[in-house]
Amino acid sequence: MTMRDELLAKARKPAEAAMKLHPFYRGKIEVTPKCAVRSLEDFAVWYTPGVAEPCKAIEANKELVYEYTNRWNTVAVISDGSRVLGLGDIGPEAGLPVMEGKALIFKYLGGVDAFPICLGTKDPDEIISAVKWLEPSFGGINLEDFEQPKCFYLLERLRSELEIPVWHDDQQGTAAVTVAGLINALKLVGKRIDEVKIAMVGAGAANICTARMIIAAGATPGNIIMCDSKGTLHEGRDDLKGSTRYKEKWDICVKTNSRGVAGGIPDAMKGADVLIALSTPGPDVIRKEWVADMAHDAIVFACANPIPEIWPWDAKDAGARIVATGRSDFPNQINNSLGFPGIFRGALDVRAKTITDEMCIAAAIELARCAEDKGISEEYLIPTMDDWEVYPREAVAVGLKAIELGVARVRPSREELYEKATSMIKRSREMTSLLMEEGIIAPPPEV
Repeated sequence: MTMRDELLAKARKPAEAAMKLHPFYRGKIEVTPKCAVRSLEDFAVWYTPGVAEPCKAIEANKELVYEYTNRWNTVAVISDGSRVLGLGDIGPEAGLPVMEGKALIFKYLGGVDAFPICLGTKDPDEIISAVKWLEPSFGGINLEDFEQPKCFYLLERLRSELEIPVWHDDQQGTAAVTVAGLINALKLVGKRIDEVKIAMVGAGAANICTARMIIAAGATPGNIIMCDSKGTLHEGRDDLKGSTRYKEKWDICVKTNSRGVAGGIPDAMKGADVLIALSTPGPDVIRKEWVADMAHDAIVFACANPIPEIWPWDAKDAGARIVATGRSDFPNQINNSLGFPGIFRGALDVRAKTITDEMCIAAAIELARCAEDKGISEEYLIPTMDDWEVYPREAVAVGLKAIELGVARVRPSREELYEKATSMIKRSREMTSLLMEEGIIAPPPEV
């Protein structure tokens, strides 16, 4: 077996294991009590008649719901299943395993109680109504796997109409972690963010938000060239000009690509210092010869799931110095899981009303610093999910930025934020370990 065959076999293993372990556990999360139940008499406190007193207190002051219930630590993970991973429109039932996985990561890495909610409608206004109806029960909303352009409309409306953070992880989460990876990649190659030429393949929600956040982090808009399925985005794209359906794409046409480069992916990549691909699952969406035409010390982020647009070893063979993907089984995983648990932890701990781009960039900068503190290299660009200390640090950065921006309801100190985030995350990890040690969570079968 060649090295390439071995790597391909390794890449297939997670999918094979998933098909055995999902039916074994019949789901990944469950609801467990967090209060003491010494005897059945305690239900007179936790339920009727005792519960009437906190109910009356909340009626008089709605903010007390954060003190007397678990709303302060809850997030709804909401999807319609219209654009799941690299699978497309597979429906709410087929999307549920992904939302459960998201909830598991929220809990294990962020100490956040998240609930998967897959809606049986694709109508954006019905989705907005459903989320607004759910608002009193949750401290935050995570929109997940909604198709474009509906995802933009949902996020814009809900952020403006709800009093709790609404976040679209495919947009803000992807962008935040990508910015973190780019910060450190540029340090390694000795290039400035405001000077590099950036090619972006894919013009969906993830890359459009990533472009916006990279610009906010210092990139020069005119140095960015983005491609959709029809080619580069530029002001000559009459198919997008004046379109209400694709107004976000047209905004990219106007703000970026100052040289007016027209053509396809190879034209966008020629001479580029950085490639950020968030497009169609590969391989061979990006070709080796296109990478070879990039600038010296090229940076390649090939982040489609489940298969990157180009295999990392092929990009390296073509001359890329730094390569990242969205997969955990390769070095340099640019994965949302490094972002949303800590970002939501910080937002919830200050009872933030929203999650702004500035809060995301604060998280990205801290994420990059966490890796730099350990020593970045071409094989260690950003932390891995094993580096659990990352999440409290992100939470603190996000919480402090929310306070600075005036979108926080409470104003704990840096020390209080760090202590709370650390204790919540440690509790979740230790609880899972304890349940496994006691056999309450059964050991998985051999896969």
